[in-house]
Amino acid sequence: MSVSAASAGTGVFVLSLMSIPICYLFNSLIANSAQAFIFAGCSTVIIILSIAHFMFKKKAPADPLFYVYAVYAFFSVVNLIIGLEQDNIIDGFVTFYLRQADPHINTAHGHMISYWDGCVHYLMYLLMIAAITWGDSYRAIGLYWVGSFLMRAIVYILGSTVGKHGTEVNYFFLLHMLYISVSIWACFRIFSQPSTQEDELAEAEQKSLLHRPLDLLFIIYLVPAFAFCVFRGLVVLDCSSTWCQEYTQQYEPYLKDPTAYPKAQMLVGMLYSGPYYIITLYGLMVPGCEWMPDLTLVHSGALAQAQFTHICASLHTRTPFSYRVPAGGQPVFLLVNILYALMPQALCYRCRTRPAFFLRPTPDKKTD
Repeated sequence: MSVSAASAGTGVFVLSLMSIPICYLFNSLIANSAQAFIFAGCSTVIIILSIAHFMFKKKAPADPLFYVYAVYAFFSVVNLIIGLEQDNIIDGFVTFYLRQADPHINTAHGHMISYWDGCVHYLMYLLMIAAITWGDSYRAIGLYWVGSFLMRAIVYILGSTVGKHGTEVNYFFLLHMLYISVSIWACFRIFSQPSTQEDELAEAEQKSLLHRPLDLLFIIYLVPAFAFCVFRGLVVLDCSSTWCQEYTQQYEPYLKDPTAYPKAQMLVGMLYSGPYYIITLYGLMVPGCEWMPDLTLVHSGALAQAQFTHICASLHTRTPFSYRVPAGGQPVFLLVNILYALMPQALCYRCRTRPAFFLRPTPDKKTD
């Protein structure tokens, strides 16, 4: 790696931190009008691109995602500032924006998304930028980000259009759709990168499940996980079963929040995670499913984002008291939801670190 490439990566980090004084300055100067805010936002983007061009024009990598992640890193710090100001930890940085912004940002779900983007996504952007500057593959981190982004985008679109804020959709929603469009393009760029699996393969593990106790444990987990995601999907669809009603009252009243973001998240879980669990069962039992490592990466990123947002929003004071988890149900709620979030990460780690079972043997080995 050249010194110029390393300095380009460092420049992105410095550029992202510039969002702190820029937010404070714009918040102090902007008049109380939406038009002024839009002008300030466009000016911010122009400033970012101008500074990035000046800093990187002679030393930036050729990968266009370098610039995308540089801008995203900047706005991730902005999202962290938003979350901190909403919790009254800081003040005077984005006060005007919080009054004029998309209603989603002031919900418990949007509040947790700000923290997730400002911490986890920010770290992923910096890691991918570092990999680009070093000339290394960032496909694994990219696929994890793809899962997290897709979950966030689908829930945001559904919740913003069908919830109680559906009539308040404004130009900020359209700006967010621009971000989603660019991110979808980035997702295709990541998927098109070659896999980093090693070419020389050991003999595929043709052992039965009884000789693969870890995989057997994951299969046992996948069955109740499938049932759990379908059950919560039925709950948000107003299932009249006594079990559904008691579960909602005692453990997860947040599923009935009128903002519709938890409802959208559970429906996405039922419609996408449900089939994923069935496909993964097949992949763990039948050797040669080469798509398993990538699929588990995308799903673990999606579940990590979804469960973090759901758990924190269910307990946060921004959620109305009647929709928060009752004190008596919190131990069960935390145990079930944390396990539901951690097990996909463990399965992903197993598939990425020991992929021999999922890789097909070479033609030479087949003839032997």
